[in-house]
Amino acid sequence: MEDAEQGSQQHPDSVPEVGEDAVTSVGPPPLPPAMTEEEQQELQEELFKVEDEILTLSQVLAAKEKQLADIKRKLGITPLNELKQNFTKTWQDVTTSTAYRRTSETLSQAGLKATAAFSNVGSAITRKLEDVRNAPTFKSFEEKVETLKTKMTPSASTEDPDQQDSDGPATDTLISQPDGSATQDTPMN
Repeated sequence: MEDAEQGSQQHPDSVPEVGEDAVTSVGPPPLPPAMTEEEQQELQEELFKVEDEILTLSQVLAAKEKQLADIKRKLGITPLNELKQNFTKTWQDVTTSTAYRRTSETLSQAGLKATAAFSNVGSAITRKLEDVRNAPTFKSFEEKVETLKTKMTPSASTEDPDQQDSDGPATDTLISQPDGSATQDTPMN
């Protein structure tokens, strides 16, 4: 407690009183320590020197940037060429990185596994379709379709094709089908 009292006695502005608003505790910045006129003059001279050096360095930098641009122009180096070179270098850096190589290897392995999986699925589907095609129900359906196709295909007749009308044998067959699988809307070939 005594240390806190001594600290507040040495710096009375540094510890706000209880309930004091923080805004009112912040005062104007402290004035610089009193300097002699000679010290102020030395600092002013140093300030002018530093500002002059900065101005000189800025001028030298501008001249060097102009010289650089002239050399690049003479060499045929355009900003687009530089951009391409930067991209190429960056891409080379990326492709030689360990993370890129690991990712590439992982994706390659995943691609191989996916290819194998798709191949297995395709083989399974092919086997299943073969099983369905060899099933008696499918064979029966296939035979019915073949029979219907045979009945619908007009046979070569001795009559003139221009004289055949819509009441020919194919139409009679379609209309007389008991299961109703063929209708009059079915196109005839």
